[in-house]
Amino acid sequence: MGTRILAVEDDERIRSAVKLALEDEGWTVDEAESGEVAIELFYRQAPDVVLIDIMLPGIDGFELCRTLRRTSAVPIVMVTARNDTHDIVAGLEAGADDYLTKPFAAKELSARIRALLRRIRPSSPAHARLVFGELELIPEEGKVLRDGEEVHLTKTEFRLLCELAENPGKVFSREALLDKVWGYDYFGDGRLVDVHVRRLRTKVEADPANPRHVVTVRGLGYRLQT
Repeated sequence: MGTRILAVEDDERIRSAVKLALEDEGWTVDEAESGEVAIELFYRQAPDVVLIDIMLPGIDGFELCRTLRRTSAVPIVMVTARNDTHDIVAGLEAGADDYLTKPFAAKELSARIRALLRRIRPSSPAHARLVFGELELIPEEGKVLRDGEEVHLTKTEFRLLCELAENPGKVFSREALLDKVWGYDYFGDGRLVDVHVRRLRTKVEADPANPRHVVTVRGLGYRLQT
């Protein structure tokens, strides 16, 4: 089956331009002018990637992202009208995997989506099972267990944990994780890594404020501690 993308944007001119650009890539595009319409379309025809503009009438982009995250790990890109750190971090904290700042070029949008799609279809894992204390990672099944209970991660959170777990004790810089997990470095932003690490800790650590496994190495990056 082909790739389906849901584009949520209230500005018809921008929405049409995005649709044309993505269809030129050979992807199927569903359009929604509001969060309410997006939710209806999302559950009617599950997309592979969702693009969400932050400033939407009714349900805003943050709430829409949180709503989708309650039931789905679908890759989400938040779109903001300005390079505002608060908006970007808030969008990532709401569950987005990546973000774009308007105005953006069609080439950049396509590059982001291709990177997301590569994460949907990961290569075969090197290990069938990895255990770190109370954590058990089963890459080939896409599962993480903590004390025997399954932990639900987004695809990006899962890829991030897998990268760290494949090399326990190794320190990964933000740049290295951007390249390995997000699949690009030219468009990369270290905030993506920091926010996803915080989200990952809330799910896999008994005490996220004092992490035992996903630890910060000050000035260098992150590593997985056994």
